[in-house]
Order: sequence, then C-alpha cells, then structure tokens
Amino acid sequence: MLRSLLLLLLGFLFLTFAGPAQADKRVALVIGISNYQQVPRLANPLRDAEAIGGLFKKAGFDVVDERRDLGIGEMRRAVREFSEKAKDADIAVVYYAGHGIEVDGTNYLVPADAKLSSDFDVEDETVSLDRLLRALDPVRRLRLVILDACRENPFSNTMKKNVASRSIGRGLARIEPPTSNTLVAFATKAGAVADDGAGQNSQYASALVRYLAEPGVDLRVAFGRVRDEVLKRTANRQEPYVYGSLGGDNLALVPLAAKPMDADADARVDYEYAAQLATKDVWNSFLTRHPTGFYANLAREQMNRLAAAEQSQTVADNARRDAEEQAAQKAEKLQKRSDEPAKSQPSAVQQQLLDQSKKELDEARRQAELAQQRAEAARQEVEQAKRQAVEEAQRQIEDAKARTARENIEKVAALSSGQDRSAVPLSAPQIGQADLARLLQAHLKRVGCNAGKVDGNWDEGSQRALELFNENAKTQFDTKIASIDALDAVRNELDRVCPVSCPTGQRVDGDRCIQIGCESGYFLNSSGSCEKRPERERARVREREREPDRRQQRTVMRSHAPARVYIQTPGAAQPAPSGGTCGLDSGGHRENGGFRCKVY
Repeated sequence: MLRSLLLLLLGFLFLTFAGPAQADKRVALVIGISNYQQVPRLANPLRDAEAIGGLFKKAGFDVVDERRDLGIGEMRRAVREFSEKAKDADIAVVYYAGHGIEVDGTNYLVPADAKLSSDFDVEDETVSLDRLLRALDPVRRLRLVILDACRENPFSNTMKKNVASRSIGRGLARIEPPTSNTLVAFATKAGAVADDGAGQNSQYASALVRYLAEPGVDLRVAFGRVRDEVLKRTANRQEPYVYGSLGGDNLALVPLAAKPMDADADARVDYEYAAQLATKDVWNSFLTRHPTGFYANLAREQMNRLAAAEQSQTVADNARRDAEEQAAQKAEKLQKRSDEPAKSQPSAVQQQLLDQSKKELDEARRQAELAQQRAEAARQEVEQAKRQAVEEAQRQIEDAKARTARENIEKVAALSSGQDRSAVPLSAPQIGQADLARLLQAHLKRVGCNAGKVDGNWDEGSQRALELFNENAKTQFDTKIASIDALDAVRNELDRVCPVSCPTGQRVDGDRCIQIGCESGYFLNSSGSCEKRPERERARVREREREPDRRQQRTVMRSHAPARVYIQTPGAAQPAPSGGTCGLDSGGHRENGGFRCKVY
C-alpha cells in the first residue's frame, strides 16, 4: 500500500514539474490612422498597422486588438478597453501609426476626426501618451509602446495659440517612462521627423516586421537591429530611438519555442561516446542503458563487427607467436650446430646438417613473416571496425545538426515570411557541459592526444590533452574549458593527430607501442636500441647456455660407467683396486671380504 502511494506521489510530481512551464500572457493593441478628416491623408499607417498586427498574431499573442481610423471617442474607448484586457497580462504592446504632436513637452496621438483649431483643443481632441502609459500600469513584466508617429505636424499652420508661451514642437518630445520595465520606441529621435516611406510600408514598420519578433532575441538587441536597418535605408537621415529601461534578464517579445522531447538525444550522445572508445565493454554498457531503439541497433551492429574482427586478430596473433617461437628454436638449433660440430662425424655430414638447419630456419622465418602480415591485417581490421563506428557517429551528429537547422529556419519563416533566412543562427543540438567534456575527452583519446581519464571532469590532464591537439592540429582553442567548437574540430579528425610516444625499450607499431626484440648476439641497451654483444661476452653467454647440457651429460655418463672397487688394507696408506663388489657390514660400512672398501 505504501509503495503504491509513493508511486502515485512520484507520478504527480513528475506531471507537475516535468510539464511545460506556464507561458506568458501577451496582449497587443494596434492602431493605424490614415484617413484624417481635416488634413491630407497618410498613405502608409493602415498598411503598417496591418503588417504589425499580423506579426503579433503569427507570434502567438493571446490578444491582438486591431483598430483603424479611430475618432477621439473611439480611441479613448479603445485605450480603456485594452487597459482591462492588460490587467492580468505579462507583456503588453501598443503600436500606433499616424500623426502625433508635441505641445509643451507632452506627446499626443491624433485621432482621425481631430480639428485642433487652437492649442486649447489639444487635451479635448487627442489622447496623451501619458494616458496610454497609465493604461498599462497593471502589466507584470513588460510595457511597450511603439510610436510610428513622428511626422510633420499638419496642424502647425492652422492651429491658433491662445497662450503665447505655449510651445508646439517638431516631431515628438523626449520621454522618461514613470515605471520600470517600460519602453517607449520612437520611429526617430525626439525633435526629428520620420520618413513615411515611398513603398508599401514605412521604413520603421518594415524594420519592425523584420526584427521585432525574432524568437529569443532580447528587445534591446531587436530595437538595435531596427535602428541599424532604418539608418542604412535612409542614408542616416532617420535614427529610431528607445526610451526607458529594462532589468538584466533577457526579455524577448517572442520566446524561443520549447524544443520537442528528443527521445534519442541522450542515446545519440552516449553512442558518440561509446564509438570513440569502441570496446566490447563500452558497447555492452551502452546497450544496458539503451536496450532498444535506433542507436541500440547501431550499437549491436558495431559490436558484432568489432567482435568478429577481434576474434580474427586473436587467431592471427596466436599463429604469429607460434611461428616466431618455431623460428627462434630453429635459430638456436643452427647456432648449436655451428658452435659444437660433432667431431665423430665427417665434415661433409656436418656441413649437410648445417645446410639443412639453415633451410629450416629460412622457412621458419618466412612463415613467421607471413604470420606477422596476417596479424597486422587482423589488427587493421579491428581498427577499421572502430573507425567505422566513429564515422557512423559523425554521420548521426551531422544529421542531428541538419534537422535542428531545418527546424530553426521553418520556425522563423512561419513567424515572418519576409525575414532573411541567412540571419538565422543554425545552432547544433544542445548538450550538457558534463557530456560535452566527456565527449571531448573521448575524442581526444581517439586521436591520440589524451592519455588520461574520460570522466567528464575537465582537469589539468584534459587541458594538457587539448593543448597537445592545438600544437599538432594548429588550432588555438581555450584549454581551460571544454567548448563545442573544440569538440567539433576534434570530431572532424578521423585519423590520429598527436604522434605516438613510446617509453624506452618499446617501439612504435602503427598506433601502438610494442616491446623491442633483439636478434641473437644483440642486446637492448639503455637507450632502447639493439647493440651487438662483444665477442668475449658472447662466448661467456654461449658457455652459460651450454653448461646445463654438460652437467647433464656427466651425470648420464657416470650413471652408466662400471664401478671400480678399492680395498683399504690395514696399515696401507692408499686403497688398492680389487675386483668384486662392496657390501654393507652391520655398522653400515662397505666391506669386501672383511676389508673396508670404497666405490669410485
């Protein structure tokens, strides 16, 4: 019962915390006024508002309230209604395209039915920017007002001044938003006039459509790109400005879409790691963790190929050792016949035996050489199996990158069909720092630069390994950290990069070190080279080699020689030889006819 309750609790926690985070509520009010009743019509504001409204809709805003050619009453009502919609919003945006004026340092949005016969009518016939900002006070994270309204004041020639000291400025006045996390964006800087544009949209609106809704791009960066674009298109005549401040966190109008769960992501990383080490134990560990799926099938295929190659190598190595042992025995046999010719045999017979031994030695050496070639071919087969595993892992990495690139392009294209796809960063699949360090260590080991551990701990040994790679591959990666750029560079090296370094007494054999063996009559000196023994030492060595045979020969001869019996006569200084045999008396002494005797 307790176990069931625990499982239910774990399931609840998983659903609660593993599910997608609650998305921000985003609302937008888009106003465009082209058809003014008292002044000439503006060509672009309605089209600009339509483009911006469509951008917000594609970006997934919860509310996009689009209004066109509003009179003063409609504009005030629209602001009031939007204030209600924004009360529980995290992000609220107001975009206005039309005429705007500045009177005594205060900015006003001009509705379609404004007459503005005198400066006294401004408060009655327009909506102040301050009122618009107050409507956004309840918004939690971001309040953004975009004014594409910095055009020439069309009422300046007809508006009467009731107060001589009252100023009516050119363009809009600089503003300092009263609350934090509030931005007010102007199509051009305060006191300047914006270009309405000769195309379908104003220069400012076109740049907004291009950059404002880039997923994950901070607003400050987005508006910086808008500024650069407008400056470029207007030959530096129009410079957009943003007033207000934000905190230090990244704040994007359109967040990065959560990546769908990639069921094979962990398996792909582990597969790449296993492919660099390419041993049966590593493949078995991989299959224990990932027993099914695409990468499990690949791993089994690689492991079977490796097992077959290693079995062939074992057979070839055993045959090579047997052949080398046979050759060594033949060489020893020939050496003995050369050093100790049988004196009882004629010289012609002895020469025939020597010639026969030489032929046997040559054949043994030929067989040993063939066995060595077969062993080397088997070793190359094992290396080829490991190399194929590395290449297959690299193909999977490139496929994953290509999929991610396609997803990024499609995502941005869906948000803005007019956006330049070349500006979209094609990032590789994300990987944790520990996995990144572990993979880089494994790849460095594969290319011969890492003799240390492969554990994900980027220590001094790992830094030295990357330093060796830099030296031999002519790269300049920061060795203090394991970076994705360094990993990609080492991934692309399919062959050994760092040369093999063998200790004294060993030599390089392909990608490995083997013990140096010296021929008969040579010895391995302290520098690791084979050196010919001096003749005197060679003679002593041959004597030591022959001594066991001589002792055995004396023992055999003694055991087969007839015993000579000597009788010790009382009073005689030396025993005299006698025939017969010696027996033991009651005291354990040898005796012959009552006399003590010795056997030699």
